[in-house]
Amino acid sequence: MRDQLKDAFWQTGLRKTGKLIGFSFCVCLLSLFMSCILQWPFGGEQKPLGPPNVFAAPQQPLLTAEEKMNIGIYQKTSPAVVNISSTVYAMDVFANVVPEEGMGSGVILTPDGYILTNAHVVAEAQQLEVMLLNGKTYKAKLIGGDVSKDVALIKINPGATKLPTVTLGDSTQLQVGQMVYAIGNPFGLNSTLTTGVISSLGRTLKAQNGRLMENIIQTDAAINPGNSGGALLNSAGQLIGINTAIFSPSGGNAGIGFAIPVNSARRIAEDLIAYGHIVRPYLGVEIGMEITPTLAEALNLPTQKGLMVARTVKGSPADQAGIQPAGRSLIIGNRRIPVGGDIITSYDGHPAEAADRFLNHIESKRPGDLLRLGINRNGSPLTITVKLGERNR
Repeated sequence: MRDQLKDAFWQTGLRKTGKLIGFSFCVCLLSLFMSCILQWPFGGEQKPLGPPNVFAAPQQPLLTAEEKMNIGIYQKTSPAVVNISSTVYAMDVFANVVPEEGMGSGVILTPDGYILTNAHVVAEAQQLEVMLLNGKTYKAKLIGGDVSKDVALIKINPGATKLPTVTLGDSTQLQVGQMVYAIGNPFGLNSTLTTGVISSLGRTLKAQNGRLMENIIQTDAAINPGNSGGALLNSAGQLIGINTAIFSPSGGNAGIGFAIPVNSARRIAEDLIAYGHIVRPYLGVEIGMEITPTLAEALNLPTQKGLMVARTVKGSPADQAGIQPAGRSLIIGNRRIPVGGDIITSYDGHPAEAADRFLNHIESKRPGDLLRLGINRNGSPLTITVKLGERNR
């Protein structure tokens, strides 16, 4: 009887153990199955445990059409805008030679290294160095320039390397309100882009030699010291001006900048590249004074406004055309005033009121062009047509 109880107890234990083993096996199979489902596809890396992501990954923002245009213009044209370092040797109070460095910008015109800049950037420089956007530096030489227009041309030798260039636009087609882009090196900060609009056209500025520069572009694009000689571009990425000056009582940007129109700079650059000098037309007159109504009344002149011819150069186009110089002079205070000669009242239909504007008009022509002058001679009006010559260098 005792043996039968032992056998029954043993068999009952085996059944319980078998059930427990079977249950455990099923749990393992289920765990394995769920693990495979959660890690599908097989072989995928298991994510490390850690805190949950609090912030979602940022999405790349979409660029506006204007931003895309700004980026495109900068990427296209900035390699053609360079940094110019000029060195002038001066004497200190102890008669020691001290180098003084200046900074400016320039625009590459040709793949072989002709660079347009301002005349005041390279004025009196004994050494010139140009640094490209890629960091390469070259020694440069001054080809020539026109201080009256604040335009100069320099040259580097890139060897077999073809330099990036900028496309020239047309400054006669500009309108107030159109977008512009200024690229230069303000305060030595290489390749800086600022944007704005043309805020006015036809401004006048005084050049360093005192001559009046006309048809200057005014812009609110930020222009600072070091931008001089840099590029002013239109929305097509074309060069429309050479940044030249700012109006600022504090010396920093005040929202008013000025640029030389590209058409004026283009002609100077073309002459310097083709001939090595600027081809200048020549009339051969010296203007004695600008006549005003007050002066006309005081001197009993026959016209209220005009330009008094003080003298003509013998053999010049003006002399050959028969323009009469002053025959006498009056002393008023400490000033000797030539009178009695022809008074220029108009030129090519423009009223003759300012000597600078008259000279600028002549310089806009080429040797061989005709200049039609309205003259008042002893109270009688007449018209004289002069064929301009070429000024001696």
